[in-house]
Amino acid sequence: MRVLNLYGVNDLRYDEIGMPERKNTEVLLQVKAVGICGSDIPRVFDKGTYHFPTVIGHEFAGTVVEADNTDLIGRNVAVFPLIPCGECSACQCGRYAQCKQYNYYGSRCNGGMSEYIAVKKENLVFIPEGVSCKEAAMCEPVAVALHAFRKACVGIGNTIVIFGIGPIGLILAQWAKIAGLKNIVLVARNRDKVEFAQRLGFLQTINSSEISVRDYVLSLTNGVGADACIEGTGQSATLEECLLAVRNFGKVVTMGNPVEAITLSQNAYWNILRKEICLVGTWNSSFTEMENDWKDALAAMQCKQLDVLPLITHEFTLEQYKEAFSIMREKKELYCKIMFVIEE
Repeated sequence: MRVLNLYGVNDLRYDEIGMPERKNTEVLLQVKAVGICGSDIPRVFDKGTYHFPTVIGHEFAGTVVEADNTDLIGRNVAVFPLIPCGECSACQCGRYAQCKQYNYYGSRCNGGMSEYIAVKKENLVFIPEGVSCKEAAMCEPVAVALHAFRKACVGIGNTIVIFGIGPIGLILAQWAKIAGLKNIVLVARNRDKVEFAQRLGFLQTINSSEISVRDYVLSLTNGVGADACIEGTGQSATLEECLLAVRNFGKVVTMGNPVEAITLSQNAYWNILRKEICLVGTWNSSFTEMENDWKDALAAMQCKQLDVLPLITHEFTLEQYKEAFSIMREKKELYCKIMFVIEE
């Protein structure tokens, strides 16, 4: 079968390997669509995976073609990519994102940029009627966005500011719209991204290189500030802007993966103290019976509350991987989500 196999840092190949051997705890999935995550860029070009070669890709969906339970054959599914150990204290209470000995499709074991993959039955999320595999391949960023939004603890009439408007930021804005927030402010430093978000209907999108975020938010809130800010870039300057824009007793949710050391000025630190800001982290998503961001994500897609298709700006075959990755790495044109569509 054909795959995208990472043999080393900056050595990604369109490769042919044998079919995966399915265990009785797994099903064989024919992959229909798989997205390129922003984390795949440093994974391929800078940091590598945990061993080589590794088939990359953790945002994928497809059709079950082989299983011990024949009722599963033909079902379309998305896949929760984190494989918990099931034994540590975090796993015992369903906090799989904090598992100490987890495995992970696409970085610690072979992932979804392949024609077929064997995946654990426990990691399947069944796609409801009316949702395509292409949409379901967006389930991972949709679930991550929902998990972060829930940390913000905001609702009807509130104001949220989202810094960083890639796929997750734009999906998070959709969750805020569903929840009935009054003001949904999106912030970027790129004019093309601002215009893209505005075309999607988020008219309170601003360019922070041209407009003071703090002043803009204060003008919307009668000088009070935002109820919550989402830091989605992993940069010190953006975290400081969050601390300036949020109201007294507000929340700042740190979501962006840091690209370097995060530092704060004395003034920004004073804001945490004097405004008694609640600073909270978010990581991955919930996947339990009590709280399942993945099932909630697919349900929102099914009832058309949430629309991810406009975010998929580019589609490629696996064989076209060089062009797909170069768009993201070189940022030579506007993109949001780039997806490999293996079979319609």
